[in-house]
Amino acid sequence: MKISIITVAYNSGKTIEDTIKSVINQNYQGIEYIIIDGGSTDNTLEIVEQYKSSIALVVSEKDKGIYDAMNKGVAVATGDIIGILNSDDFYVDTDVIGKVVHTFTPEIDGVYGDLVYVDPIDTNKVTRTWLSGEYNQGAFFKGWMPPHPTFFVRREVYQKYGAYSLALKSAADYEFMLRVVHKNRIRLVYLNEIIVRMRAGGASNASLKNRLKANQEDRLAWKMNELKPKMFTLIRKPLSKIFQFLNK
Repeated sequence: MKISIITVAYNSGKTIEDTIKSVINQNYQGIEYIIIDGGSTDNTLEIVEQYKSSIALVVSEKDKGIYDAMNKGVAVATGDIIGILNSDDFYVDTDVIGKVVHTFTPEIDGVYGDLVYVDPIDTNKVTRTWLSGEYNQGAFFKGWMPPHPTFFVRREVYQKYGAYSLALKSAADYEFMLRVVHKNRIRLVYLNEIIVRMRAGGASNASLKNRLKANQEDRLAWKMNELKPKMFTLIRKPLSKIFQFLNK
């Protein structure tokens, strides 16, 4: 089974080499690796060039933001399965993609796992642990969502339900998963292990102002899908991050 991994990058010279190596060193052979760059002005493309023989496609041009870049990658991907690994994330070992692919059976539409946040400099230092747990219908009402870098779906899911909304700046991944998992009930399986390391410091959590803005986008995500969250849904979502610090 062929799997497409998409990496979105912009001025990612400090981190993208770890990302690239974690993909091209996978033991699974059927990987189509795609890098979508937003027109970087640092040494990102020089680093990418060093590994070009192991990359199926590199696109570098201005875009309308991270989700526009993801959509570009999804549009050109030819794999049976699609996963997105951003340029400051990396897989924990060389067996991740093989495990993901082998978890997909004919009746399964999506697979997700666990993630750890690591120090941006010392990536062996874990700062938070995101343990997803088994999905049960209605879990989104309780503030649940899987870590997007661990979320893999069949290409047909994008074709049937659409890709990432450009109306959202920081929550389009949440809206996409809300749409396909909660609203349209794709068949999902939990891979019960940590498969991705993410450098800490995401924009949506960088300040209280950004967190409040992200919360507004979460609310809009429900509205866009003609869904109504429960009273405490949008409060429980950010509060759940507290337990990630306790799990480290």
